[in-house]
Amino acid sequence: MMKLTQLGIVGALVGVLLLSMPGCGDPPEPAIEEPTGSMTTAAALTDAVAANPLPDFSEWWPIGDEFATLMSDAIVSEWTALAGNAGGFETVSDHATEYLDIVYQRDAPTSLVQDFAAKAFSTPLESGEFDALSYAFYRSAFDLIEANLDAYEEPLEAERRNFTRRVGQRAFATLEDRLGLELPAGLDDQVSFEILRAAIDSITTFLKQDGYFRDHGAFVFDVDVEHQGQRLGQPDAEFVDRLQTAGVAHALFEMGYPVILPSAVYLFATVGEAQHHSSRTVEELFARVGYVASETHDFDPSGYPPDMVVELWEVRRR
Repeated sequence: MMKLTQLGIVGALVGVLLLSMPGCGDPPEPAIEEPTGSMTTAAALTDAVAANPLPDFSEWWPIGDEFATLMSDAIVSEWTALAGNAGGFETVSDHATEYLDIVYQRDAPTSLVQDFAAKAFSTPLESGEFDALSYAFYRSAFDLIEANLDAYEEPLEAERRNFTRRVGQRAFATLEDRLGLELPAGLDDQVSFEILRAAIDSITTFLKQDGYFRDHGAFVFDVDVEHQGQRLGQPDAEFVDRLQTAGVAHALFEMGYPVILPSAVYLFATVGEAQHHSSRTVEELFARVGYVASETHDFDPSGYPPDMVVELWEVRRR
């Protein structure tokens, strides 16, 4: 039996990962720099790394150009649209350089951020570089939201999560078109459920093939875990019935070495929110079918080994 623990060390990858975004438009011309967030310091990042080192990620692997391109479209588009952002990449570059130095003890390529924004991948990205880019853009985004909170309607924590959702929405829109995903009109029977599962499997397969998961990725509906002190058991065949009769059903998102696990853990440690690339993408998939779905709030990625990051999900009708 797998046990889902309450938040412990610093943890957050949650969902992670994923996803793509529509290829839309060229990157902005560098302009004035955006304000630097008060919580980003080398000391804070150094402390987070010391508290939860992840040596399994020190050996890098290649990231596919298709995934890198769709992520550039999604992340840069939403980052550029943030209130108070004049479009300059200086702070993002500083974050990436600092991150690569502290986490991987490597120097950042001179034009790493600019090339990512321009989708210029003459040399394929490596896993640690994408991890640093994700950290840098999200660190900048979270600080921009905090510095311009009067431009938003919800509290800081909610607006940061909203940013991750907007990136996930873009990612899903791109993947839906690129992978030719078919979605059911609802989840009322086994046929619609199998259509949904096939769409999610297509996404996780793409993520594995392009290096987002180094090892594997799977969204499963056969649940047997301990959660909040109680056993939670749900056979795969009962997912639809429980969703329709009880109004809630569960699933597990399993990821083997998700590429942004380090930066997600360290963002959560220093800011309290992480990217959730793949999770926010799958969340959008469920939303298109009429359901609210996401990982539980007490998920703790630091409680699992990097080759089996696990999220417990709740799925509810809107």
